[in-house]
Amino acid sequence: MTTENLLLELGTEELPPKALRKLAQALHDDFVKHLNQAGLKFSSAQWYATPRRLALIIKDLETKQADREIEIKGPAVKAAFDANGNPTKAAIGWATANGITVDQADRLKTDKGEWLYIKSVKHGSDTATLIPQMFKEALSALPIPKLMHWGDKKEEFVRPVHTLCMLFGNKLIEGNILGVSSSKTIKGHRFMGQQTLTVDSADSYLSQLKDEGAVIANYDERKASIRSQVEKLASSINGVADLDDALLEEVTSLVENPHVFLASFEDRFLKVPSEALVYTMKGDQKYFPIYDGQGKLLPKFAFVSNINPSDTTALISGNERVVRPRLSDAEFFFNTDRKQSLESFFPRLETIVYQKDIGTIAYRSEIVGKLAAYIASLINADPQLCERAAHLAKCDLATTLVTEFTDTQGIMGMHYAELDGEDQNVAEAIFEQYLPRFAGDKIPTKPVQIAVSLAEKLTTLIGIFGINLLPKGDKDPYGLRRAAIGLIRIVIENKLDFDLVDVINQGCELLKDKFKADNTGKNVADYIFGRLKAYYQDQNIGGEIFAAVLSTHPTNLLDFDKRIKAVVKFKELPEATDLASAYKRVANILSKNEKHDGEIMTNLLKEDAEIKLVDHLNHLLPVIDELYNHGDYERALTTLAELKEDVDGFFEHVMVNVEDPQVKANRIAILQKLNAVFSKTADISVLY
Repeated sequence: MTTENLLLELGTEELPPKALRKLAQALHDDFVKHLNQAGLKFSSAQWYATPRRLALIIKDLETKQADREIEIKGPAVKAAFDANGNPTKAAIGWATANGITVDQADRLKTDKGEWLYIKSVKHGSDTATLIPQMFKEALSALPIPKLMHWGDKKEEFVRPVHTLCMLFGNKLIEGNILGVSSSKTIKGHRFMGQQTLTVDSADSYLSQLKDEGAVIANYDERKASIRSQVEKLASSINGVADLDDALLEEVTSLVENPHVFLASFEDRFLKVPSEALVYTMKGDQKYFPIYDGQGKLLPKFAFVSNINPSDTTALISGNERVVRPRLSDAEFFFNTDRKQSLESFFPRLETIVYQKDIGTIAYRSEIVGKLAAYIASLINADPQLCERAAHLAKCDLATTLVTEFTDTQGIMGMHYAELDGEDQNVAEAIFEQYLPRFAGDKIPTKPVQIAVSLAEKLTTLIGIFGINLLPKGDKDPYGLRRAAIGLIRIVIENKLDFDLVDVINQGCELLKDKFKADNTGKNVADYIFGRLKAYYQDQNIGGEIFAAVLSTHPTNLLDFDKRIKAVVKFKELPEATDLASAYKRVANILSKNEKHDGEIMTNLLKEDAEIKLVDHLNHLLPVIDELYNHGDYERALTTLAELKEDVDGFFEHVMVNVEDPQVKANRIAILQKLNAVFSKTADISVLY
């Protein structure tokens, strides 16, 4: 089978930068799916994307589909012939449609009857004839939330389309997609190189685009170039650049040929908390801030340009001139806020509604403070500092700077509290109430900060569940999933040993006057423990392990985690499978018999196997109980594994359902004791 390389390029106006990678990857995935469905083999498929193009290169693609032998089933024999054995209209119609006569058809016998059928060869189509429709369908399947149309065209796409190039080897595949006909002519860089160029072949596309059109089509190559240039410039001034990956992705999607330059701003702006400056540099201007070796912001930044003029003076000064008003705004807002204390903004919170059924942010802060003080009593934190931190925690929402630069909430509150001379734990708690902000983010690790962050998250969960505004599908406007996962991480990773349900109930008591839903406390607890499944899935811990522990209904997250880790280790034991099966058998027998309230009577032990099991069990019980009391579930389960041989012997040599009622009851008591011991940590019967 002969092969050729395939090039597909759609030239557009500037595509949404934050969606560029997603669009290119989706185009790749869907087109590859079409190739696989068509039975066309190839060696590799790679996507390319710039602000003004989406492209695919498929290497070593078969030029023709392989021929396939197919079986075409016709009508049942009893429906294909009449009483005289003559073909019916159904049989004749089917045969004619498939280019044969009825007597040329074979017969297929199945357990459901006998049918007419034929074997036929379906000749493969030329790949070039299939490509336009495949590409069209892949483009129409792109995840585009809002389409647009342009000019007098009826076609719609994420941005206006200007060029289409479909090359199979060096041959043009003709076709029209989104109102544009396929051509070898594509667009180069807007300002550098040739603005239009003719592509010779799929093989020459990337080199021609770079050498003639001054466009680097490879997305990851542009990204790596930007990273390298920024690092080099930062290093030249003994600095370290903030190479935020989200920003790096965005600027990669904004340029076709990246060039990075170093610029400056006035030292006076460094009196403003650096986070406010960084917020506007990164968020508004797409600049990369630079820090010194101690993490202090320098009055320098790197910016990415889509051009590389011979004289860069105007380009650099232009970017410095653009950022100056934004930094001046931050400076003005900061100075305005500092004319009063952070606490003086609290009265304004009484006019800001958090949620109409719950109340104002001021009211909510009061609840967080009371709950934080309660949590403080459980984790040895200072309750007064916790209440103070909760009182100030949302005050920065009313400041001028945070109103303008919303992503600095918490950060500015911390700085303002420090400037006001508040306790450092209080100041840090104002920022750390929001931690973790995303997967992998740091968490609070100090008692006051932990108590406030937990109280903040629980107040959110309890309040929103209490008014029955539960998350639906992907919609979670109050961030309940993030709050639950954050709470789980803080408790488990800080090894906090307390009853979560007790704390939830305390929160419910504080908010009960606002409730519209029943069983709020239980629903919140169920939700948090339900999110634990995702938490452990991220650690590659199987759902069966989670289910085994959940069945014991623990109310302590740290205890839950210890049980999980114990069961993970237990599953690695060679005895685990047999013990889980035996435990399942024990549970099955007990479910079919009445519960026996009495103790095991040694005088009723008849068989050597049951005597041996009871002796061994009685010997291990004090050891196991001691391990359970200290939460050492791993060693407890490992110790239980020593019973495997005796449990196997019991089931092999002892009949439970004997005629003697006393002996039967005694053996039920043995199984009950065994069941009670095994189920203390988890229901291991669900592991296999």
